[in-house]
Amino acid sequence: MAFLWPEIANGAVRLDFIDAGGVRTRFVESGDRDSDEAVIFVHGTGGHLEAFTRNLLPHAEHFRTIALDMIGHGYSGKPDHDYEISHYVQHLLDFCDAAGVARAHLHGESLGGWIVAQFAIDYPDRVASLTLNTAGGLNTDPEVMKRVYAVTMKAVAEASPETVRARLEWLMNAPERVTDDLVELRYGIYTQPGFVRSMEHILCLQDMDIRLRNVLTDEGLSAISAPTLVIWTDHDPTAPTETGQRFVDAIPNSEALIVMTDCAHWPQWEKADEFNALHLAFLHNHAAKTAAQL
Repeated sequence: MAFLWPEIANGAVRLDFIDAGGVRTRFVESGDRDSDEAVIFVHGTGGHLEAFTRNLLPHAEHFRTIALDMIGHGYSGKPDHDYEISHYVQHLLDFCDAAGVARAHLHGESLGGWIVAQFAIDYPDRVASLTLNTAGGLNTDPEVMKRVYAVTMKAVAEASPETVRARLEWLMNAPERVTDDLVELRYGIYTQPGFVRSMEHILCLQDMDIRLRNVLTDEGLSAISAPTLVIWTDHDPTAPTETGQRFVDAIPNSEALIVMTDCAHWPQWEKADEFNALHLAFLHNHAAKTAAQL
């Protein structure tokens, strides 16, 4: 498919499926496949692994690097039940076990940040480092939740290139950053048979009662022991930079908040070179500190 090019055309890449706790899970990986430590990129609500095609190869020069379609998303399996954070965390754990990843440098964008933060709370021994990119899980703003539900559900229930593009443009600070092949790919995902029901399961976290029993808390975040990088943007449509600072303040081993400018909700895509440089610097700095302690 065209969406894989040119971002990963000149690298050794594996696009495949694996059984993760009974869920057929699509993933892409590059780098040292024999390593039991990997960088794992986790996407947001209604997303898919292609959110990270601009990040895969630069990271794979240094680390085994993986992106996956989470349960219910993309072309992974879609069990017929609502997807709460515990389901995503279990799916990520099952994926790591199936892929032979003993410890992961977890990066989560939006919903993905919510997932990996909870994973780091529940399974600290499996987390080498943590990056939260415009992460969800702390805010319960009804207007934002309503907007996320409306624009996402419209893109699926009334799927067309126009409604899908509108959903993608919501992620970007400049509409021209949404490429035609990205629209084509997501349109294909959103028009899979039964995907309207799957999206209803995905969007359960936009229901206030369900959301409140899944939210992250300052107390929970204080239990995270992994070195943590928090990335926010100056035009994030889901929460202000103060929310990013709240993550920083709550997580003991967190670095100073980084705010990427001229970005909305996909800085890893919108300004890929800048993102890759700062994320790799964080990972290398952590690796140097770990080596010095040995």
